[in-house]
Amino acid sequence: MYFPAYRMRRLRQTPQIRNLVRETDLLPDRLIYPLFVTHGNDIRSEVGAMPGCFQLSINNLVKEARELLKLGIPAILLFGIPAQKDEAGSGAYDEEGIIQMALAALKDAVPELVLITDVCLCEYTSHGHCGIVQGGQVDNDLTLELLAKMALSHAEAGADIVAPSDMMDGRVAAIRGALDNEGFTGTPIMSYAAKYASAFYGPFREAAESVPAFGDRRSYQMDPRNSDEAVRECLLDIDEGADIIMVKPALPYLDVIQRVKQETKFPLAAYNVSGEYAAIKAAAANGWLDEQQAVLEALTSIRRAGADMIVTYHARDVAAWLGR
Repeated sequence: MYFPAYRMRRLRQTPQIRNLVRETDLLPDRLIYPLFVTHGNDIRSEVGAMPGCFQLSINNLVKEARELLKLGIPAILLFGIPAQKDEAGSGAYDEEGIIQMALAALKDAVPELVLITDVCLCEYTSHGHCGIVQGGQVDNDLTLELLAKMALSHAEAGADIVAPSDMMDGRVAAIRGALDNEGFTGTPIMSYAAKYASAFYGPFREAAESVPAFGDRRSYQMDPRNSDEAVRECLLDIDEGADIIMVKPALPYLDVIQRVKQETKFPLAAYNVSGEYAAIKAAAANGWLDEQQAVLEALTSIRRAGADMIVTYHARDVAAWLGR
């Protein structure tokens, strides 16, 4: 019987050898943990569709942040749930808004943690859309001024990175201009550059209380059938001043992650979204798969596709597993 001179199995025999030749790493310092902060005291309310994820009051947010640092997670992405909403989303850029107060508390308690803030109006508007609504449609250009105002208020409150997720055309340029004009030239922008209109956002909308009151977001989020468009979106945001670009969701769009990385060579984040998280959690709860193995495989695939960093609700668990 003929055997090839080179046998692939030789380098698979032990964990130590497999680790020596691995092509892709998955480490806690590649992870960003999304957190939801709300008004009140000592609140830790679990999100029904996202087991293990919570709406947290600021005091519990600070406790959580300290634990994340101990686990080696370097950054969090903050989403705010305001006490009141209105058509202009005024809580988004209020100096005493929930995110602004949370940033001040976190900067005081955990200055080493990288604080990234989501910049979008959907959690703050009474209609649940990502911008100002005029005549039943989201008005792109009217929204830009408020997004810039929101990002600036976050930077003033202590945000290390601002992350616009609204998908309005021109938002990166508007935010970069506002930050630079007020002296925040060193504040990076992580742009949700290729954000698809996805069915996988459902659980997040429960957590962030941001379900649209009418219609959907397909007129401003991307069509899942397109990938050339994703590259164009990313290149536009880079030209406007983005420092990091993002593809969202991650797992159904691994091909897009790979294309964007290859064609831009830019720092790239991928968002392993709530529906992806909830699907694995539900399957594991039913005994249909091994949660740890499934999560590590899923996140490794995102890194292998080309993502430099992963926003994921699994971050806390993964950091604990990898630290053992």
